[in-house]
Amino acid sequence: MTRKKKTTRGDSALHDDWGLFGRPLFEDSAARDLSRVGVVDVGSNSVRMVVFDGAARSPAYFFNEKIMCALGSDLPETGRLSVVGRARALSAIRRFQQLAKGMGLDELTAVATAAVREAEDGPDFCAEVLVETGLTIQVIDGLEEARLSAQGVLLGWPTARGLVCDIGGSSMELAEVSEDGVGQTITSSLGPQNLKAVSGGIKGLKAHIKAGVEDLRAAMPKDYERIYLVGGSWRAIARLDMERRGYPLTVLHEYRMTPKSVMDTVKWIEQHDLEDLRARTGTSAARMVLVPEACRVLKQLVRSFKPRDIAVSSYGIREGMLYEQMPERLRHRDPLIEACRFAEVKDARMPGFGKALYEFIQPLFKSSGADRQRLIKAACLLHDVTWRAHPDFRAEVCFDNATRANLGGLRHRERIFLGLALLHRYKNNRDGSRFEELFEMLTEREIRDAEILGKAMRFGAMFSVKSPNEVAALKLFPQKKQLELSLTKEGDALFGEVAESRFKSLAASLDSQTYLKRKKSVKVDP
Repeated sequence: MTRKKKTTRGDSALHDDWGLFGRPLFEDSAARDLSRVGVVDVGSNSVRMVVFDGAARSPAYFFNEKIMCALGSDLPETGRLSVVGRARALSAIRRFQQLAKGMGLDELTAVATAAVREAEDGPDFCAEVLVETGLTIQVIDGLEEARLSAQGVLLGWPTARGLVCDIGGSSMELAEVSEDGVGQTITSSLGPQNLKAVSGGIKGLKAHIKAGVEDLRAAMPKDYERIYLVGGSWRAIARLDMERRGYPLTVLHEYRMTPKSVMDTVKWIEQHDLEDLRARTGTSAARMVLVPEACRVLKQLVRSFKPRDIAVSSYGIREGMLYEQMPERLRHRDPLIEACRFAEVKDARMPGFGKALYEFIQPLFKSSGADRQRLIKAACLLHDVTWRAHPDFRAEVCFDNATRANLGGLRHRERIFLGLALLHRYKNNRDGSRFEELFEMLTEREIRDAEILGKAMRFGAMFSVKSPNEVAALKLFPQKKQLELSLTKEGDALFGEVAESRFKSLAASLDSQTYLKRKKSVKVDP
């Protein structure tokens, strides 16, 4: 069963609104309406409430709670919701509704997926929830579930291209994402709870999965270089892949796997005790019991679709529901930059200085490509947001914030680059850092570039009483290995001993000599 459904991205809005230092959209009334958005997702495995602070393009999770109810666990045998799961789900929804009232939310948006839509007593359950809590549950079909999950991926990756695969307990959905938004969607019954009831033992299960995935492949015959994995079972497998590899940054969002890595991890899981793996990774028992079936589906998915890259998304149907409510202009903003701008406005000592700092240090990075410039902008916006931390620990807090914060549109190596740059914003030397294992994920050139960026911000912050470009200007002459600083009279007054020491440290990281020019005024090149 397939359909075509597209979400138009609006190229004109993309060009008009993508700019870094225009008027922040999160100050618009339409965006402020998203400052508290509550969503309840009644799934086959879990019932979860998320309250987003969604005014910025990359939303913050104001509240996030999940109860593993296994509503769909009895569905293959009885055609009905689990009695125990139903009671737990109702109890959870009662709690969520009370919490929402306490938070001052006008309403919760609630959706139910495969288990409730397929169960004989699904309508009865929704009616009971309405009577008990006043909450209306919207039961969505598989194609709508696929579309919303794909929109969740677009919330984190505005330029996502490929195939979104969302696995729940009772179903699995696929959706295309491209420059046009969400394209073709399709649903199947290949959820791990359903697969547990397949007859014929392991051989019968493998044949059933292979036939189901091949049907999906026939319906979606295009080549997809990347598959985006959405769903708790996929995330559990990704966490196990990290464990097998000894991967040091256990952030699941934007984690990448190769087809070979997936195959190796599936084999590794089969060879180990599930209880031991569960304890090593902190996976819940309710989730771990579904991992073997999910592994077999993922293995066949990789074989049939032959992607070059597999990316894990922590964003899915709930984030897709937030994306649905976003103004079109906000959707096309860069989630990383908008989140950093929001953090600066909320937490920096001098909101707005990030723009001035970026312009001041820009002469050092003229040859940097667009991807690197994006990280430089993000770093400048974040350079002062952790000022409340104890001075002895600011560098570490900066690094932790960058590498582990809920930021969309940021690959793992980019997280570490950003974190290292911010570490050097507060600290010249990184030797002996407890983060050294993570530094090893970067090349020597990337480490050097992050150090230069950090030291440039560290120096530029010495002129924070005014816009640095009003009193000083930097020029780098790579061939001459010379870093030039021009100062006005006001700038010279700010260029004290500490500033001079930071200037020399920056020059040393650039393998350059310092050159000082004192002027009545500073002319800044456009």
